[in-house]
Amino acid sequence: MNLLDIRNLSVTYGTDTAAVRGVDLTVEAGRKLGIAGESGCGKSTLALALLRLLPASARLSGQILLDGEDVLTMKWGRLRAVRWAGASIVFQGAMHSLNAVHRIGDQIAEPLLVHRQATPPAARRRVGELLEHVGLPTARADAYPHELSGGQRQRVMIAMALACDPRLIVADEPTTALDVMIQAQILRLIEQLVSEQNIALVMISHDLAVLADTCDRLAVMYAGRIVEEGPARAVYDAAQHPYGRALSAAFPRIGDPASRRAPRGLPGDPPDPAALPSGCTFHPRCPVALEVCASEDPPLAEAAPGHRSACVLTTGSRP
Repeated sequence: MNLLDIRNLSVTYGTDTAAVRGVDLTVEAGRKLGIAGESGCGKSTLALALLRLLPASARLSGQILLDGEDVLTMKWGRLRAVRWAGASIVFQGAMHSLNAVHRIGDQIAEPLLVHRQATPPAARRRVGELLEHVGLPTARADAYPHELSGGQRQRVMIAMALACDPRLIVADEPTTALDVMIQAQILRLIEQLVSEQNIALVMISHDLAVLADTCDRLAVMYAGRIVEEGPARAVYDAAQHPYGRALSAAFPRIGDPASRRAPRGLPGDPPDPAALPSGCTFHPRCPVALEVCASEDPPLAEAAPGHRSACVLTTGSRP
């Protein structure tokens, strides 16, 4: 049974602004799913939707099944508990996510005191264990966020996410603004924790190369929709959708000097969710678009074993 099962999830603002459109994804316990795409493709909206952290103006439809229980129909009390004990999130930008006027230890202890009803001494012991687990000295519990480096703050965010032993962690751009060496440390830490504790991971990033090295499966998102999904290395090395190929080509590759000299980009920007183009939403930017692409939006269909794509050129699929 899948730990997380997303079925036809859509997020709409106002009357016609579709930030997420008909997403279907699954994650098993102990497995890692990466979601990639440019800024504005709906990745963070999807991440926040998984825990119902979007503003009240957002309308959600479909299902988000966590261990068979639908997050979208949970009562407030149950949802509040699930956000810590069932699933937790590592937000983008640790400095803005931590409370600047509270010590690190107090912030990690808060969910333990509230949700696990731990005694203060037990919570302090658990804080020390969590800090050691993410590679920080226990003395850092007395520090304020501004006294830590970017990598240390990110480790604190991971410690907070692990506080109540969740079954699922959603990591939204967990290595944003970190230098390359610190990024590698954080990614290794995440991989280690998922493996040791059998946690399911959904990791959001614009960096296809990072996701290909970290995750088991990879989904590519464009204009609120999943346009490609499959084994992580297969999506990175042999993308089936033109957008997936464009994302992959944007990163230099080891052993390929030509890619370092001239990494390829993609002209234009993702479309406005309130004014999506007709047909395939990628066709105005697609270098291989056909006439039919302007009028028909193909479904996500199998292009290779276990590898799906929403493109008539790779699957021959028609709506």
